[in-house]
Amino acid sequence: MEQLISQLIGGALGGTASGKALSGSSLGSVGNLIAGVVGGVGGGQLLGGALGMAGGDAASGMDLGALAGNLVGGGVMGAIVQVVAGIVMKKLRG
Repeated sequence: MEQLISQLIGGALGGTASGKALSGSSLGSVGNLIAGVVGGVGGGQLLGGALGMAGGDAASGMDLGALAGNLVGGGVMGAIVQVVAGIVMKKLRG
């Protein structure tokens, strides 16, 4: 559950930050947030499984390395999905 939450937070932050940094691909505040969350969760699941970061509860509680990896991976993928979605929407609008 902690991995999913960190992917959600990372994706939301990544999508919002990329929308502000690259105004040409911005979808608006809510659009950036939604695209970031979708990218964060989807990308975090794909990257986490591919890189072997899935799982991760240590005997003492949470695995902070895996949690940080999910946060960063979710943020990066959230930013990528937001930028791609923004570019596609700009092309469709004309």
